[in-house]
Amino acid sequence: MAEGQDDNEKSEDPTQKRLEEALERGDVAKSQEVSTWFVIAGATLLLMMFSGPMGGGLKTTLAGILANAHRIPTDGRGIMHFATKAGVEVLALLAIPFLLLALAAIAGNMIQHRLVWSTESMKPKLSKISPAAGMKRLFSKIALVNFAKGLLKIALLGTVMTMLLWPERDRLETMVATDPAAILPLTSVLALKLLGFVVAILAVIAAADFFFQYRQWYEKQKMSLREIKEEYKQAEGDPMVKARIRRIRETRSRKRMMAAVPEASVVITNPTHYAIALKYERGDNAPVCVAKGVDALALKIREVATAHSVPIVENPPLARALHATVEIDGEIPAEHYRAVAEVIGYVMNLRRGGRGRA
Repeated sequence: MAEGQDDNEKSEDPTQKRLEEALERGDVAKSQEVSTWFVIAGATLLLMMFSGPMGGGLKTTLAGILANAHRIPTDGRGIMHFATKAGVEVLALLAIPFLLLALAAIAGNMIQHRLVWSTESMKPKLSKISPAAGMKRLFSKIALVNFAKGLLKIALLGTVMTMLLWPERDRLETMVATDPAAILPLTSVLALKLLGFVVAILAVIAAADFFFQYRQWYEKQKMSLREIKEEYKQAEGDPMVKARIRRIRETRSRKRMMAAVPEASVVITNPTHYAIALKYERGDNAPVCVAKGVDALALKIREVATAHSVPIVENPPLARALHATVEIDGEIPAEHYRAVAEVIGYVMNLRRGGRGRA
């Protein structure tokens, strides 16, 4: 029982195939804090680069509207035309900043994992509406970590805002009586300073959260020994089936080899450990090995050769050399031509003399 439990315990690192399957399902390591950081950092950069042009453009548009308010038509069609024109002008000013923010949000996801197209998360699941599953997620380890992370962010950002704004409290109090045109530069400087500190703090939080989320995701992908064995069987085939197929192939190959022994011209032996059956016909480039074997298989080759009156020649060095260098249905190597030619010539002389075995 203990051994079975060990096989089912998810203690092994996931295979590459397991990770690819998780990616196809849309199950990836993702930190929302990283995406949030990219958006806030992008907004800060946009505010630094485009706040002047955007503010100037909006000021011109609104000033024109106020200056020509008496010319604005009040009928339905005129109001629609005016609203459309004003909306297009405002959108033209905000289009590039909004596009850059969208790209920042996409970059926040792509830096964590490559693009994934999966409908798995869209499939209906009972666990999504199950009260029990909902309570389990509510009080899970991840939920507690997210709660602690939220408190930490509130505490850190509150501290930073207090440290930045407290020295400016006297100036902030006088803003009530300050000319609106003078308020904008002050608020712009304070906003950029505040956003700079926020981006720095969130960078640390995002990095820590990403490693935490990745570790949680990696732990979830871990496999048991049983799962690894099953995956190996699917990829490579069942070892027992493969062994059985290999035995069947070896048996069939041995039968074909034994069926070719009666057609051999000569069998060269060790005499007891090796047996090589060679076939040679006039016009062939070189003799061909039709069967070879050691020990029990060599004995079987000699028995079949004897039963079919195939000459058997004892030549231990040549038998060992041929067994090591020639394959079934392959021609003998050139370095053995002379030695084999002498054996075949000897066999032919025996046949002409009426003898069947040496």
